Amino acid sequence: MNTINISKACFFTGHRNIKSESKQLLVNRVHLLCTELITKHNVTDFIAGGALGFDTLAECTVLNLKKEYPHIRLHLFLPCTDQTLRWNIYDKKMWESIRLLADDYTFITNSAYVDGCMQLRNEAMVNSALFGIAYCKRKFGGTASTVEYARRKRRYINIISDI
Repeated sequence: MNTINISKACFFTGHRNIKSESKQLLVNRVHLLCTELITKHNVTDFIAGGALGFDTLAECTVLNLKKEYPHIRLHLFLPCTDQTLRWNIYDKKMWESIRLLADDYTFITNSAYVDGCMQLRNEAMVNSALFGIAYCKRKFGGTASTVEYARRKRRYINIISDI
């Protein structure tokens, strides 16, 4: 894995389920926030967790932004080696293509799924970035706890909750 400068890095966290009518609005918002981070805060590294839903949307947005900003990098922090075990074939193929296009990836536990590996992944992402972009519409669950962890760590986090 490449070295990540925490002051030039942004992590993503968000819900797995996104209404289809909300996807393009969410893509537009993530694109705008990432562009602002790149141009105003010199962010060069984006960290995502390889999950379905918001992670995939954010990863694809960063890969598209690399066309305009080729110096930016996408890092995947994957919770376990069998993350896609119960996914459908389409989602597995998408995950694999993103993994191959990412600048690097690391398995946080370097093992099959174990209790707590998702939380370890989320904490590793927050610990590696000063900035964050979250799609969080609830006050409970993994995304909400990641946002709360980021606040305790005094990260600058943009929370998208109105889409």
